[in-house]
Amino acid sequence: MSKRTDRPITLNGVTYRWPSRPVVVVCIDGGDPAYFEHGVKSGIVPNVARFMKNGFSAVADGTVPSFTCPNNMSIATGAPASVHGISGNFYLDRVTGEAVVMTGPELLRSSTVLAEFSKAGAKVVSITAKDKLRLQLGKGMDIAGGSVNFSSECADRCTMKDHGIDNVLAFVGLPLPNMYSPELSLFVLDAGIKLLEQKRPDLMYLSLTDYIQHKYAPAESEAERYYKNMDERFGRLEALGAIVALTADHGMNDKSKPDGSPNVIWLQDILDAKLGKGRTTVICPITDRFVGHHGALGGFVRVYCKNGANPKDVIKIAAALPGVEGVYDRETAAQRFDLPTDREGDVVVISEKETCVGAAAADHDLAGLKGHRLRTHGGVSEARVPFIISAPLNAAYAARGKRGGLKSHHIFDFAINGVEAA
Repeated sequence: MSKRTDRPITLNGVTYRWPSRPVVVVCIDGGDPAYFEHGVKSGIVPNVARFMKNGFSAVADGTVPSFTCPNNMSIATGAPASVHGISGNFYLDRVTGEAVVMTGPELLRSSTVLAEFSKAGAKVVSITAKDKLRLQLGKGMDIAGGSVNFSSECADRCTMKDHGIDNVLAFVGLPLPNMYSPELSLFVLDAGIKLLEQKRPDLMYLSLTDYIQHKYAPAESEAERYYKNMDERFGRLEALGAIVALTADHGMNDKSKPDGSPNVIWLQDILDAKLGKGRTTVICPITDRFVGHHGALGGFVRVYCKNGANPKDVIKIAAALPGVEGVYDRETAAQRFDLPTDREGDVVVISEKETCVGAAAADHDLAGLKGHRLRTHGGVSEARVPFIISAPLNAAYAARGKRGGLKSHHIFDFAINGVEAA
């Protein structure tokens, strides 16, 4: 068991003081600023409106590609992807030629704010909606010392040994939520509230899922209901004495044609037709097990060249396609978006706001999109995210916030160091 030190923690160039009261950072998956803008205007998020008025509010830049894994890791490490190494949900292993899911803790090249405080004796909680993030977020946390790390997806399988908690469903008083439901995220918040009431952790990270945002625009009734329910829980966390910090891993945009069908550039099919089959591999790094959300279609793809294919030819072809916002070679993409060069493709293709990019049409299962317009993310146009702190900032951090240049991965720094000690 780690002995509590109360000494400042330094990670990736940032020194974090010891929180004087609980700090709760919430990553609202898919939480485009437009949802809070609508919620405040329509009066359905009174607690968030109060945070924005009395605390601090801005719009920050997240990590590009604007996907779940890289942005959660940026937030958790307080650093860009070039430091922590997680640059998508998938990448292509150049040695094996196989697509690798980027959720393994061994792929994470940095410790996290959560782990560093946990090892120093703090009580730390990390709860995610999807289990795919749990192992990376929990890497290095002292579970035996009292920290907690679990997902609502697998809340029925938690053990004290592996997660720092058991009997979670009974503890929260709710059934196991369905993967494709808003309840998956609300369970995360309800569990966080229970732990804050009973354990009073020093630091808590609550990461949600974007099921609602993929299906519903801000003014649709299902989205309004979800944001109202979240807002009630944010207010409860604050009422229990926590500093509440809200951000998102990415935004969300409608990428459908007027007839409702997905507005897709089938890049693999185009490259095969122009360069020949077997000469390029298009990787869609949005891909995860839950393609019903998005059909593995996003705004950012990587192209790997083989069998003599030249990246310059790929760039020329992709740059001429309608709906493409940017095309970059490997080094330029890594430099421009602060990504790890060794995990980058030979070419990066990013679509415009109203368009998405896929591999080959035959390789994408779009059955889950039936009855809904495609709303998805991944490009620069979905990298803008809310950055809200429930309490006023001290003078130094207020000045920083006013200068602009905020990144979503600054959220722990602002929530821990930027609020006056109670």
